[in-house]
Amino acid sequence: MLNYLLLPFVGLDHFGWLRLFGFITFRAAGAAVTALLLTFIVGPIIIKRLKRMRLHQVIREGTPDAHQQKGRTPTMGGLILLGATLISTILWARLDNRYVLLAMGSMVWMGAIGFWDDYLKLKQKMAGRKNTGLVEGYKLVGQVSLGLALGFYLWKYPLSTLPGASTTLPFYKYTLIVPLTAGLGWLYVLFVTFVMTGASNAVNVTDGLDGLAAGLVAISAATFAFYAYVFGRVDASNYLNVYFLRGSGELTVFCAAVMGACIGFLWYNTHPAEVFMGDTGSLALGGALASIAILLKSEFLLLIVGGVFVSEMMSVILQRFVYKYRKKRHGVEYANEHRVFKRAPLHHHFEVKGWDESQVVVRFWIIGVLFAFFALSTLKLR
Repeated sequence: MLNYLLLPFVGLDHFGWLRLFGFITFRAAGAAVTALLLTFIVGPIIIKRLKRMRLHQVIREGTPDAHQQKGRTPTMGGLILLGATLISTILWARLDNRYVLLAMGSMVWMGAIGFWDDYLKLKQKMAGRKNTGLVEGYKLVGQVSLGLALGFYLWKYPLSTLPGASTTLPFYKYTLIVPLTAGLGWLYVLFVTFVMTGASNAVNVTDGLDGLAAGLVAISAATFAFYAYVFGRVDASNYLNVYFLRGSGELTVFCAAVMGACIGFLWYNTHPAEVFMGDTGSLALGGALASIAILLKSEFLLLIVGGVFVSEMMSVILQRFVYKYRKKRHGVEYANEHRVFKRAPLHHHFEVKGWDESQVVVRFWIIGVLFAFFALSTLKLR
């Protein structure tokens, strides 16, 4: 929005410096700083309100006993993340850019699902009932609906000269995967739905330790910011042998806003946390990452950038699958004694093994940085 308000003054004397607002890099930096500062401004207000309303965290079943004391920590801090990201994006991004609008819409949709889930959990807790939150089927319907809508829109209304129903592969230059015929475009819609649902749930599962999910999303968002900038420039995309996506560079601003909001949120969410993001934040951030990867036609790259998220999700899936198999074949006692992990998701496994919570978080951040460097290396290893 600032771009539209200030650029008309560029031709006037002493206002030539306003040309800076025409550069994506400047506006991305502005979005990151703005989101960071907004968390400092609105964070204390929202946290104070959450404490007053006694919206305390609901501890998941199977969580280590050391986490029981966190039941007194307020949740739904994802409102801080949503507010900071959206406001800074509106201020610094071009609002006529479909990439930005779709990414923001996806984040808001997923955040709304998470907010409703958190609200129901807290309402059930106060009523003395089992705090299951939003029925899993209803939550899944909301996630799938977004994936279907986004996939169908990109299929029928491509954002660039490339086919809407298409994706690319890391390590390969100018390799575009497209359904064999236009009639099979629905396969792409299903693929987008799977990515959206899987990514949002993976971030949600990872959000189990103070600062873990926020730090990893900040790393992932910074990585995708670089990709968005490269894909949106003709010269850079030609040099690195990647497809040019006209207009995608504006996603750099959105990615920077997500990164800034996550870093600012860590001020309150680092151990011991003053507030948790809840499903409001984790589903919103997962939806944001998924939409960015989908819009950049880099869904498979998300497996590398979000390697820690993938590992966390797979640990839960593997644990449940093996447990059910052994329970059916050998009985409950055998299944309990021969679990794949001491506790799932993966971060709780290392906690049970004796790692301190802060050790797990920082070490997972380091692994996340390594995944980010590996993802960036694919630009040259083509």
